[in-house]
Amino acid sequence: MKVATLARLAGGRQVPLLLSLGRGLVTPLYRASFLAAASGGGVLRRLAVRPCDLDTLAAALGVRDDRHVLRAWLDIGVRLGELGFDDGCYTLRGRAAKALGDPRNDTVAAALEEVARFHLPVLLDAPAMARGGRRLTLGDQDGEVIARSTRIVQPFVEEAVGLVVNRHEPRRLLEVGCGSGVYVRHAARLNPRLTALAIDLQDDVAAGAAANMAAWGLADRVDVRRADVRDLGAEPVFDLVTMHNNIYYFPADERVKVLERVRSMLAPGGRLLLTTACRGGAVGMEVLDLWFGCADFGGPLPHAAELAAQLESAGFTGVRERRLIPGEQFRAFVGTNRAPDHGTAEELT
Repeated sequence: MKVATLARLAGGRQVPLLLSLGRGLVTPLYRASFLAAASGGGVLRRLAVRPCDLDTLAAALGVRDDRHVLRAWLDIGVRLGELGFDDGCYTLRGRAAKALGDPRNDTVAAALEEVARFHLPVLLDAPAMARGGRRLTLGDQDGEVIARSTRIVQPFVEEAVGLVVNRHEPRRLLEVGCGSGVYVRHAARLNPRLTALAIDLQDDVAAGAAANMAAWGLADRVDVRRADVRDLGAEPVFDLVTMHNNIYYFPADERVKVLERVRSMLAPGGRLLLTTACRGGAVGMEVLDLWFGCADFGGPLPHAAELAAQLESAGFTGVRERRLIPGEQFRAFVGTNRAPDHGTAEELT
């Protein structure tokens, strides 16, 4: 390099800025994207069992002709420090890769995959979508990944479920948007006499939930269907309806009608438990809000006061809400089909 060129670079601002951004932003973004893909593709979990050579990984991933692409991708993982390469085999090297390869951290792995596959693209594409009118569809989501990632709030949702499930008498539960089915399982564990109908909008999610119920020994107590609550046929009345992390799948101006529909399926004194992220939370929740703002279905995350008012407009009485995660806008709402003499929703106050 000529002295004059070096001097010009040293006196300018762009190269130092680029180097700073590379260290602080670009490389971590590369690392997160690689880890999300390696986790979602099963590479990390396979390498957590034993080191694998290229042929083994190619066979596991169904790669036949383009092994040079797979090798280049794996070598980037080595360059990022997340993989190692010893004696012809790839290994887990980085702390994050080792943690995400552990099946016990599957929820965190799914959350990272959700960020990489859905949050980052909408941050990149939102201005162009606003300019061109293009909208995201339900097919732009991966229901299985979302069902896994939302389990990050599972302990808090299960706490709310525990407050509304009767532990002794026979009860019939309807879960709208059942995801993996873990909250139906929790309710069934709390009350061995509980039966349930679990529905989800997406075929693959409903199929996964049905498989889970069979694996958990609950197939005789829980009926799982692909269905939209707005189109659900005549059913026996339910004692409890639960809706977790899905009110924003319905347009804001349709939510009162949806809640009215839900209330129509409740027995007198039956209750609705609704848990959701609300506006004003962490930046991840604001990106989720942006995603639904760019979609051709659903609507924005609700404000807590707005959702409570919608429940009341739908005819629910004794509406109560509770913050489930300290310092965060993740809340539970309970409303009753009619106010009984006692035991409304005061557990949430």
